[in-house]
Amino acid sequence: MNWRIIGILLGILLVFAFSLNLIEPHSGSAFSATTRLEPPPADISGYARAIAPRDWQFPRDHGAHPEFQTEWWYYTGNLATADGRRFGYQFTIFRRAIAPTKPASDSEFRAQSIYMAHFTISDIATQTFHHDLRFSRGGAGLAGAVGEPRYRAWLDDWQVAAENDDATRQRITARSSEFALDVQLVQVKPPALQGQGGLSPKSAEIGSASYYYSLTRLLTSGSITIGGDSFALQGSSWMDHEFSTSALGAEAQGWDWFGLIFDDGRELMIGQIRRIDGTLEPAFGGLLVNPDGSTRPLRAAEFTIRATATWRSPHTAAEYPAGWEVDIHGPGGFRFAITPLQADQELHDTDIQYWEGAVQISGDVRGYGYAELTGYAGTMQNRF
Repeated sequence: MNWRIIGILLGILLVFAFSLNLIEPHSGSAFSATTRLEPPPADISGYARAIAPRDWQFPRDHGAHPEFQTEWWYYTGNLATADGRRFGYQFTIFRRAIAPTKPASDSEFRAQSIYMAHFTISDIATQTFHHDLRFSRGGAGLAGAVGEPRYRAWLDDWQVAAENDDATRQRITARSSEFALDVQLVQVKPPALQGQGGLSPKSAEIGSASYYYSLTRLLTSGSITIGGDSFALQGSSWMDHEFSTSALGAEAQGWDWFGLIFDDGRELMIGQIRRIDGTLEPAFGGLLVNPDGSTRPLRAAEFTIRATATWRSPHTAAEYPAGWEVDIHGPGGFRFAITPLQADQELHDTDIQYWEGAVQISGDVRGYGYAELTGYAGTMQNRF
C-alpha cells in the first residue's frame, strides 16, 4: 500500500487531472502548484485492472505501467550520523494517467501521464519537518520511469536511478532550496510480493486491488543537507512500487500503513483500511519478511493495531493517531509499540493532506520504520 500514499497517497491525486489541453508546451518544465485541478475522471474504461496474479519480471517491472491509471515509487528511510543524530526521509514519485493510451500527436510535450514528486526530511534532533513537491508532464523527458536498460524514475533533477543492470544498487538525488538528499541504496533481499503473489486486494470488489511489491531492506549511506549543514549518514530504507486502477473500495475513508524494519533481520508491512462507517476493511492485511527473504502473508484477522495517542495538526486541524500497540496473533506471535520520532510530519500543502513520518519500534521487536496516515484531513473516497 504504501499506501502507500501507497502509498500514497496520493498526493498523486493532486495531479488527478490536468485536462489534455494542459499537456501542450508552455514555459517551464513543471506545473505551478496553483494550477487548477479537476476532479478525477469517473470513466476508467480502457485502463488495465489488477485482477489476477502477475508474472513479475525484474528489473523491467521497476519501470512504469502506463496501462494502469495510478502508480507510485515510494522510498522512506531512517538514517543516523556516527554520533547518533537521527533523520528520516521520504522520496516518492507518483504517476497519474490522463488517458488509457498514448495521445496521437507529433508534439513531444503531449503526454499520457502527469507525474508528481513528494520529498521530505525529518530532522529528529530539532523536531523540524522539511517538505517540498513538484509536478510535471510525462513528456519531452521531463518526468518518467523506465525499468530497462537501467531502472530510473525521475521528475526534473529529482530522481532514483539504478547503478547496475539488475537495479540492486540505486541512488536517490533530490535538492530543494533549503534541503537535499544524496543516498546510495543496496538491495539485500529479493522483492517481497504483497498480497497474493503481488496482487494486493483492497476490498472484495473485483478489480479493487493493486499490483504491489516492496524492497523491504535497502542498506543506505550518503548525506542529507539542511541549510548550510551536511550530515554523513547510514541506515536502512524501504521501497514500495504499486500500480492500479480504482483500487480502493467504494466505502474506504483512508488508511493507516506501516513499513517496519526490525533489528532482528525481519521486516513487516502492516496496515488497515478504514471505512466511512468506522469499520475496517477485512480484505487488506500485511506481510512479514524473514531474514532469508521468505515471506509470510498476514490476513487482517491475524493482527491488531490499536492507537494509544493522538496529535492535532496546527495546519489542517486534523486529528491523527500518534502512537500504536500492535499484536501479531497466533504461533510465533509478538507484540510491539510504534512511536513517532516527531509529532509534526504532515504534508499539509498538497491537494490531499496526509501524515507520513519516521517512527521507532519497541517491545518484543525493536527497530525503525515509517507510518502513513490518510483520510484524517478529508476522505480518500473517489480519490484513488
